[in-house]
Amino acid sequence: MSDYFGKDVPKLGFGLMRLPKRGLGIDIPQFSRMTDLFLDAGFTYFDTAYVYPGSESATKKALVERHPRESYTLCTKLNAGMAPTERAAKQQFTTSLERTGAGYFDYYLLHCLMDNNWKKYDRFGIWDFVKEKKAAGLVKHFGFSYHAGPELLDRLLTDHPDVDFIQLQINYADWENPSVASRANYEVARKHGVSVTVMEPVKGGKLADPPEAVKKLFKACRPDMSYASWAIRFAASLDGIVTVLSGMSDLSQMKDNLSFMRDFKPLDEEEQAVIREAQRILGHSSAVPCTACRYCVEGCPKQISIPEVFSAMNRQLGNGQAAEAKAAYDKAVSEGHRASDCIACGKCEQACPQHIAIRANLKKAAEMFE
Repeated sequence: MSDYFGKDVPKLGFGLMRLPKRGLGIDIPQFSRMTDLFLDAGFTYFDTAYVYPGSESATKKALVERHPRESYTLCTKLNAGMAPTERAAKQQFTTSLERTGAGYFDYYLLHCLMDNNWKKYDRFGIWDFVKEKKAAGLVKHFGFSYHAGPELLDRLLTDHPDVDFIQLQINYADWENPSVASRANYEVARKHGVSVTVMEPVKGGKLADPPEAVKKLFKACRPDMSYASWAIRFAASLDGIVTVLSGMSDLSQMKDNLSFMRDFKPLDEEEQAVIREAQRILGHSSAVPCTACRYCVEGCPKQISIPEVFSAMNRQLGNGQAAEAKAAYDKAVSEGHRASDCIACGKCEQACPQHIAIRANLKKAAEMFE
């Protein structure tokens, strides 16, 4: 993986939006035990927000008042979208400091930017406001969390190139979902060289209990791993990730997450292929459905290693492994016969039992890797 802001941050973060409940309030004793386990395992990143009911105050009780300030990092957020005035929006920062008692925030985000509210952050002067807090030492690193498409994200990162990081919704199920655009947004962020913290890696808990066909797929490959582990490890395996936020709601979820993230290992090639199949089952996949039968190669006048080229493409399209994909492509064409050598004769498509648009995909591969 490349060098980037946040590379050395442990890859599991504690998302504090879905904390354990006791009656109508937050279960502080259980939250405290979860916090202790998290820190004892070597993790440090806690993520709350002004608008998470009771979360900032509970964080003070379970974390801030019980552990040295240097032993953890804390992120919270300012939501101008829900503020009636500029003054009310900026007051959120002071209120968050008071609620948490943290003294300063290691990470601070403009919260939930999307098509219908991003201009309000400009109108209220929130970008400059947060930079002032950073200059004063009350914020160490700042950015924004985002819920819209790649075009607006590209504009925001062009207009605000000094953000340290952003927060995106990324999970394998939404990788190609047009309403979430996980891959497209992730690739825009990396194009700008901006690091990413991941929210909703388990899709609000849905990927902890995926459809039966996906469960069977995962169990056949790694019978001892939880379904949630596949989702969290998928996101954590991407390049440029600061940490992956898991909204753990009880001790059992904390223990499960720690079991596979304490000694985190990125997805291997077999696991990446399993994720691509899961994406296909769920109906959101851009991976090329090549089965490597090699019928296409036999008649190719340029003898392009089409299955190997598509396998390299799928590492990036299905799993976001850009560097690994380029290395695999370079290996596949090491003896010449690059994707761009295709003369579009169409013999490959006549032979393909999967009816793949091979010529279009070879053109895409050339644009991706050459």
